[in-house]
Amino acid sequence: KASFCNVLDQSGNIQSYVARDSLGEEAYKEFKKLDIGDIVGLEGEVFKTKTGEISIHATAVKLLSKSLQILPEKFHGLTNTDTRYRQRYVDLIMNPEVRDTFIKRSHIISAIRRYLDGQGFLEVETPMLVSNAGGAAARPFETHFNALSEDFKLRISLELYLKRLIVGGLEKVYEIGRVFRNEGLDTRHNPEFTLMELYQAYTDYNGMMDLTENLYRHVAQEVLGTT
Repeated sequence: KASFCNVLDQSGNIQSYVARDSLGEEAYKEFKKLDIGDIVGLEGEVFKTKTGEISIHATAVKLLSKSLQILPEKFHGLTNTDTRYRQRYVDLIMNPEVRDTFIKRSHIISAIRRYLDGQGFLEVETPMLVSNAGGAAARPFETHFNALSEDFKLRISLELYLKRLIVGGLEKVYEIGRVFRNEGLDTRHNPEFTLMELYQAYTDYNGMMDLTENLYRHVAQEVLGTT
């Protein structure tokens, strides 16, 4: 007349001990109908089991949102590469290491921004729709601009506009933004991806090497706590 279940959110995973005597007959029957993937609210006392695991002794369990799709069963997990990439949300639910990678990516981008801002760089935004997609060798996506009755391209690089900002007197600029390349597609190449470019005046390749090495060191230390 008692059950264990695990509750998972972004901050982590905790076990819950649900007993009929604490919940009441009807509420326990309702609890037994819950499925993996249902979103629940739990109330209760925190305690340690005999094996030393921190758990919640539930006094109330409430179904907040029903999971209508059945998750892949835990033993085999979600392993099909195609499904993992097409249904990322299921991949994120089933594979904690994937979720961790996504969270780290977000922290890495934040750390890059903080570092460059601290070095006196300005973050800028440059046009995505361009008449001439230059700055790299790649095939662009093409689109039509109705107001001008002209064909435009989605940018393949950030380079040319950033260089114009240097010419205009903004001496340290960077952009973290999406670029688009109408080319091959696989698990390591996406036709739209995030690119960072930075430009600074009054330095040479030695200055850029120092900046790059220091940036990597800083970001590794900030995000992972080690170099």
